[in-house]
Amino acid sequence: MEKPDDRIASALRFASELVAWVATPWALSRYSWLLAVLAVVVLIGLPAVFSTPGDKAQVVIPVPGAVTILLVLLQLAAAVIAAWSVWPGYAAVLVSLLVAATLVTERHRWRWLLSTDRRTGQDQDYD
Repeated sequence: MEKPDDRIASALRFASELVAWVATPWALSRYSWLLAVLAVVVLIGLPAVFSTPGDKAQVVIPVPGAVTILLVLLQLAAAVIAAWSVWPGYAAVLVSLLVAATLVTERHRWRWLLSTDRRTGQDQDYD
């Protein structure tokens, strides 16, 4: 299975991640600055360290596609939950719509990540 062109999905995913990186520590800072820092480390650090081969140019620790999907779902859930807890309703609605659009556009990439016959487009057959 060939890796899908996911430029739009990547842009929406990145925008959702930015919301999670800002809103989650903001929400947790009400309770503890340590929780806020930990949230940033988890939301930015885990996807930077754990990735599926072929999905990123640099893979530090390779993981199956399902793990990458779970990390994205963690970010998306954090974005929505934190936005609803700290931002006005109209902003939380916009974040919810952004995350919904991200979920829709991520379907092809997730199918590719879960496939057993994963190719990146850079793979070459030498048969």
